Amino acid sequence: MAGEETSAETQPLLANVGLILVRPRYPENIGAAARIAYNFGIPQLTVVRAREYEEERMLKMATHNAAHLIRSMRLVETTDEAAGPYHFIVATTARQGRQRVRMHSPRRVMAELLPLAQVPENRIGLMFGPENTGLTNEDLDLCQYYSTIPTADFTSLNLAQAVAIHCYELYMTLLESDHPHQADGFRVDHANSFDLEGMYDHIGEALAEVTFLDDNNRTYWMRSIRQFLGRVHLTKKEASLIRGICRKFLWHARNKG
Repeated sequence: MAGEETSAETQPLLANVGLILVRPRYPENIGAAARIAYNFGIPQLTVVRAREYEEERMLKMATHNAAHLIRSMRLVETTDEAAGPYHFIVATTARQGRQRVRMHSPRRVMAELLPLAQVPENRIGLMFGPENTGLTNEDLDLCQYYSTIPTADFTSLNLAQAVAIHCYELYMTLLESDHPHQADGFRVDHANSFDLEGMYDHIGEALAEVTFLDDNNRTYWMRSIRQFLGRVHLTKKEASLIRGICRKFLWHARNKG
């Protein structure tokens, strides 16, 4: 376990990191995730609930030290709502598929995320799916980074194990960095997931209006657009600009007669 001295070095950067558990099946896994989050200085836990979870079963696994994370956790009904406050989200999954983006190891993902995680204003989320099915393609659409844990042969890992590996890799990446972005005064007001989802709704509406999108190709093209714009790291101002352009397109298309 990390000592008090090393925890203090990473604490300001970890203050805006949170776990997002999407429809976990077992309350014990929520408790175990809370305990791991506390071990690595992560103060926020959001659960997209599939049902009501027994608090005592969560608290038993969380232990006394992390009980406050269980009692203060954010419970929401949809993944969209869970993602809303976060600027950058890491999706964790072992599932592969033709339409899925390329996955990288947790260590590589955290290294790529480092410059963004070093800006205290950026809220970073680590998203984990249900134990039996993992994250859906629609869940992945809300994320900008995609991580899978390399294994020798058998790929199935317990939810708590996946949480521990990702929290550890993020913690160590921050601990071993020189924090260059904290010292230079550089700040960017990035768009969070709520801003981006509103923008994507407007893009989809505008592209459907000009018949670029239809019922047969909408999912494919909107997923490609999401992946492209997700790599750009848009600011709030830029997301608002794109929405303004889409509104103009829509106004002219609907008033051209």
